[in-house]
Amino acid sequence: MSAGGVGTPKSLPSSGPKSLQDMPHPLAGPSSEDVAGGELSPSPDLQLPRSVADKDLSLPNGGTPAGTSSPASSSSLLNRLQLDDDLDGETRDLFVAVDDPKKHVCTMETYITYRVTTKTSRIEFDLPEYSVRRRYQDFDWLRNKLEESQPTHLIPPLPEKFVVKGVVDRFSEEFVETRRKALDKFLKRIADHPVLSFNEHFNVFLTAKDLNAYKKQGMALLSKVGESVKYVTGGYKLRSRPLEFAAMGEYLDMFALKLGTIDRIAQRIIKEEVEYLVELREYGPVYSTWGGLEVELEEPLEGVSACIGNCCTALEDLTDDMTEDFLPVLREYILYSESMKNVLKKRDQVQGEYEAKLEAVALKKEERPKVPTDVEKCQDRVECFNADLKADMERWQNNKRQDFRQLLMGMADKNIQYYEKCLTAWESIIPLLQEKQETK
Repeated sequence: MSAGGVGTPKSLPSSGPKSLQDMPHPLAGPSSEDVAGGELSPSPDLQLPRSVADKDLSLPNGGTPAGTSSPASSSSLLNRLQLDDDLDGETRDLFVAVDDPKKHVCTMETYITYRVTTKTSRIEFDLPEYSVRRRYQDFDWLRNKLEESQPTHLIPPLPEKFVVKGVVDRFSEEFVETRRKALDKFLKRIADHPVLSFNEHFNVFLTAKDLNAYKKQGMALLSKVGESVKYVTGGYKLRSRPLEFAAMGEYLDMFALKLGTIDRIAQRIIKEEVEYLVELREYGPVYSTWGGLEVELEEPLEGVSACIGNCCTALEDLTDDMTEDFLPVLREYILYSESMKNVLKKRDQVQGEYEAKLEAVALKKEERPKVPTDVEKCQDRVECFNADLKADMERWQNNKRQDFRQLLMGMADKNIQYYEKCLTAWESIIPLLQEKQETK
């Protein structure tokens, strides 16, 4: 794999969007199946007035399969494009790609832009194809807007913006290509999501020629769900996290810990391989120099030197593959787990707010004709978080299994190729050495 190649990478398979027609949102009202499902009841020590207690304020621990506040247009569902054969026949109607990085040198700054190409059959888009140029800060703007307007959903992570000065040149071909791949994956994950792909900010990002105009306007285009589930800044303390979400939090902590350890060890191994490569490059020419002094041994010594040179090339390819393909995936999933934990914390804050409001209602001795509206709204928020978080966790697990299976199989294949190249190189000089021995 070329370190500086700028080709469109093969997209990783994803779990794919489910039919929007089959996904009622929790805020649309409970169905008979939802009522029959498991429930998360308020704390047992919380006594409510009769009129409040008679009202169903329980929170489903499981939630619905997946929630969406986006319109399900019949045209976008029926007139779909089948453009990607690598997704096992999965039908999609929105395709995005990031390629063609270009360096821009201005008076005040130097930066890289990337071409973002979109193909779609959705009626939410005015045209079937778009091509715009975006820089990193535009991707960062998109992610912030998605977090703001879709707080109940897991937003895919971006590659880190800052690079340690002197360690990595952010304008090098290798770095730009690695970042391009990460940005391409970021947009593909959003495009595959049944809710995020319909976000208005995402539409603007893909289609607007001048994105700065929208940034200046502030674009308060929050969806109804986004408006009802804003960030909770109050000091509400959760009584107890439901078992299902407690297990989710423990898993994410352990996953990030293990992956962080693998990341650190992998970086040390790559560093040692690079140091070994430097020594190996000095080692080979010594045999050539020696061969110049030994006429009878010149040919076999040159053969050994060439063999070591082939091993150097093979090791360089292996370290490049590890640096460009293996480490970025590890880092992406470490960031992914942090994003998921942040959504889980927001869910806990909303449930804490809900419990606090229930307590306030329980402390009032007088009979109330109905449950306060703000308590019902808070209940809706927790239900929304439960459903969306569970659905996104399931999607994330599916993507993770596929990504790591592909990653580990690729790593195994690259190591096999490396050792096969080294074996072939050393086997090639054996006949030469045997021939010299027979002539004696």
